[in-house]
Amino acid sequence: MLGENHDVLYVGKAKNLKKRVGSYFRSSGLSPKTTALVSLIRQIEVTVTNTETEALLLENNLIKQCKPPFNILLRDDKTYPYIQISEHDDYPALYMKRFRHQKPPGLVFGPYPSSHSVRESLVLLQKLFKVRQCEESFYRNRSRPCLQHQIGRCSAPCVGLISVADYQQAVRNTLLFLQGKSPELIQSLIAEMDSAASELRFEKAAELRDQISLLRQLQDHQVIEGRRGDVDVIAIARSAGTVSVSVLFVRGGKIIGHKNLYPRVVLDESDADVLSDFIAQFYLGGLGAADLPKEIVVSELPRDRDLLQEVLAGSSANKIKIISNVIADRAAWMRLCKTNAENAVSSRDASQDAIRQRLVALSLALNLDDTLSRIECFDISHSSGEKTVASCVAFGKDGAIKADYRCYNVEGVTNGDDFAAMRFALHKRYKKLAENMERCPDIVLIDGGLGQLKIAEQVFSELQIQGVELLGIAKGETRKAGFEYLIRMGSHQEVRLPPDSSALHLLQQIRDEAHRFAVTGHRQRRDKARRQSVLEDIEGVGAKRRKELVKYFGGLQGLQNASPEEIAKVSGISARLAKIIYSHFHHD
Repeated sequence: MLGENHDVLYVGKAKNLKKRVGSYFRSSGLSPKTTALVSLIRQIEVTVTNTETEALLLENNLIKQCKPPFNILLRDDKTYPYIQISEHDDYPALYMKRFRHQKPPGLVFGPYPSSHSVRESLVLLQKLFKVRQCEESFYRNRSRPCLQHQIGRCSAPCVGLISVADYQQAVRNTLLFLQGKSPELIQSLIAEMDSAASELRFEKAAELRDQISLLRQLQDHQVIEGRRGDVDVIAIARSAGTVSVSVLFVRGGKIIGHKNLYPRVVLDESDADVLSDFIAQFYLGGLGAADLPKEIVVSELPRDRDLLQEVLAGSSANKIKIISNVIADRAAWMRLCKTNAENAVSSRDASQDAIRQRLVALSLALNLDDTLSRIECFDISHSSGEKTVASCVAFGKDGAIKADYRCYNVEGVTNGDDFAAMRFALHKRYKKLAENMERCPDIVLIDGGLGQLKIAEQVFSELQIQGVELLGIAKGETRKAGFEYLIRMGSHQEVRLPPDSSALHLLQQIRDEAHRFAVTGHRQRRDKARRQSVLEDIEGVGAKRRKELVKYFGGLQGLQNASPEEIAKVSGISARLAKIIYSHFHHD
C-alpha cells in the first residue's frame, strides 16, 4: 500500500486478496491505526507468488527493505531458521539453526518460514531416514538407545545398532531431498521397494512405501530465495490492446520486489521490439537506472541485444548480460514474473475506470446519443459440428456481469451450421426478454461477419425488439488482433477503428470473453458425452442392468452384435426390453 509520494505505507500478504483488501475499507469497525492507514493510501500494488510460503518470505524481505511505518517488524535479527547437517566423520546429525552473521561449517539448507515448519520437517526426516538429531554431548555419552530409537525415529548410531555404510546412505538420501532432488530419490526408493517386494522382504518394502509417501508431501520448492544472483527478470503480456511489462527484482538470490508498467505500443510491434525499447528507456536514466543488475533475464530476446549490453555496461561497473531460455532458479523467477504480467494486464482490463472510459469511447465511435450501460456478445463453438454450444456474455459499467452469462446447448440444427446455431441462441436469449424491454442491452455484439449479423437482424425483427444496436465484429484479412472491422446493422456499413482505439479494445475484450466461455462450455459438453455410455440413452436400462449387459457380453461390441433372444438371456432383461435395446443399435 503506497502513499502520496509513492512511499511504502504497509506490506501484507493474502491468500484471498479481495477479502483481505476489502477488510480495510469497511464502513465501520476499523481500529484507529487502520483508519489512519486507509486515509493515506493512494495506490495498491500486487505481487503474485506461487505458494503461501513464498508470500511470507517475500513479505519479510520487503518489510526489512522498505521499513513501512504501519508494519510490525515480523522478526528480530535472527532472521529465518535453517536446517544444518553437522560435520562428523561417520554419524553426522541434523539441527535447526539461526545465523546472525556467518554460517557455520557443515551443509545448510533453507530458509524456512518459521521454526514450526523446520521442526515439522525434522520430525518427518526422522520418520523417513532415522538420522540422529541429538547434540554431540548427548550422543557421546549414551550407553543404551534413547526414546527416539524406541519410537522408530532414530537408528541408534550412538550404540552401534546401524553400520556406518547404512547410516551414510540415510544421510545421502536426506541430502538428496534437501537439495531438491526428490524425484531422483523417489525413483531410487521405488526401485529399492520393488526389489524388496520381489525378495519377499515385505516389511522393508512397506517401510520404503511409507518413505515415498512422506517424501511427496514434505517440502515445496521455494523460488523466493534462490542460491545466488543479482538479476532483473522482465516478462511481457498482452490482452485486448493492453500491454503489461512486469519487472522482478532479485538481489543476492532474494526477490525484493517488482513493478508493473504499461507502455503504449503500436499495432505491429513484436514482443522483441517492445522489450528492446523498454529496456533502453527503463535503465538509461529511467526507473531502473539506480541499480543495474549483472543479468537481465527476459521472456524474449530483444532486438539489438548486443548494443543494449554494450550501452548498459557503460553505465555500470559490471558487464551486463541479457539472456533468455534459462533454467533452475531463473526459470522459476521467469514463471513468477510472467504470472504477474498476466495478472496485471487482466486486472487493468477489468478495472472499472477502464471499462467506463472504453464505454464512452465506443459510444462516441458509433455516434450513439446515450452512454452505453450494457453490452451482450454471442459466439458459437463446436468440433466439426459435434456438440455445438452458443455462449452469451454480458458487460456493464463495472465490467463483466458473470451472473448473466449463459451457455446454450444447440439442438435441432444441422451439424456445423453456425447461422442456424446463432439463430437458436438469439431466440433462446431474447424470446422472454422481448416482454421486458428494460432488461435488453444497448448493444448486441455478434462474433462473425455479415451473414451472422443478418441472422441477428431477422431474429430481432421476428421478436419485434427495437432500440437495440446490432453490431458484427469480423476478423480482417490477416485474422490478427487489431485488424478487426465492425459491421453496422441496417446499412451494413463497415467501420474500422484505429488499432489503439480504446473502443476497439473493449470490443476485443468482450469478444474474447465470449469465445472463452463458448469453448469452455463446448469442451465440457463434449467430454461429458464421450464419458457417457450409449446405454444411458435407453429407457429402462439403469446402472444395474447396464452392468449386467456389459458383464454378460464382455463389452459394447458384443452387445451390438447380439440378437434380441440373446439379449433376453441377461439377468433382469425382459423380452420386451431386449427388443428395445436391439432396436437402439439397429435403427433400420
